[in-house]
Amino acid sequence: MSSLLRFGGLGAALITPRALVYPCLDEPAASIYSIAARDRARAEAFAQWHRIPKVLDSYAEVVTHPKVDAVYNALPITAHREWTLAAIKARKHVLCEKSFASNAAEAKEMAEAADDADVVVMDAFHYRYHPIFIRAKEIYESGELGEIGRIAGVFHIPVTDPGSIRMRYELGGGVTMDIGCYPISWVRHITGLEPELVTAQVEEGPPNVDVMLKTEQHFANGVVATTSGDMRAGVTFEAWLEVIGSEAIMRVNNPLVPQNGAAIEIRGSTQDRVETFDRRPTYGYQLDAFLAAVHHGKSLFTDAWDGYRQMAVIDRAYEAAGLPVRGLQL
Repeated sequence: MSSLLRFGGLGAALITPRALVYPCLDEPAASIYSIAARDRARAEAFAQWHRIPKVLDSYAEVVTHPKVDAVYNALPITAHREWTLAAIKARKHVLCEKSFASNAAEAKEMAEAADDADVVVMDAFHYRYHPIFIRAKEIYESGELGEIGRIAGVFHIPVTDPGSIRMRYELGGGVTMDIGCYPISWVRHITGLEPELVTAQVEEGPPNVDVMLKTEQHFANGVVATTSGDMRAGVTFEAWLEVIGSEAIMRVNNPLVPQNGAAIEIRGSTQDRVETFDRRPTYGYQLDAFLAAVHHGKSLFTDAWDGYRQMAVIDRAYEAAGLPVRGLQL
């Protein structure tokens, strides 16, 4: 493989410019070679606007194209398994948008296939690669906060379009699949643990679609964590992670997109302070990590197996809330 990693894009999703197009503009070792979408006219308009050289007729052409080294899967969640597996079969690396799969069974199949093919498959939790979260985890593990008792993670953003894909169960809809997955991931990664017990409270919108879901998670070390995802029309934007220890409290403001302004606040410590961070987008750091994994074999915080463990917690949250997990059961 040449030093230039050429991506093929699946779908002309709204997230694609921020997640991949703009980071590639700043990275001489990566580019987007091709794209396909269900609507070719939309793909052509997207390619022209973002100067993508090649529009292909189908997703299959993207994943098998000889000039494509890696596939960016930004399709609806229910299509993640099919087209990630197709890309893996073609020996392409994959950057797959979250949620990684419809459920843990699908995610496990994807992780096993990645191992068998010896390709890089990354769950696109971009926040995990930004210095703000890396620093938060350092503080968590340093002992400065004392004995950790409780953790809380919140991500709320209103969705007012009843036709949104987030409201469609058959396409993997639900607040937990779309935004509530972030606080669940924050808790998993700050602790480095998987919960022993998960309980949940839910409010449904369309049948089987959670528009609000809160979890309470108990860990073997005694930590109790709560997460909240809420996309009801009346909510206001919130995105934060708080860790309460016996010696101090750490609050991470906006770990989701720290490029829009973010900080870590430490309160109750002998060193009360606010730490701020650079405004380089999380997506740039994510691309750095993906390239390092492809070219140098570096490990990823959010590899395919982490995607499986993440989906296992989401499945447990849905089961605890009395809702069906997303997707067909394998």
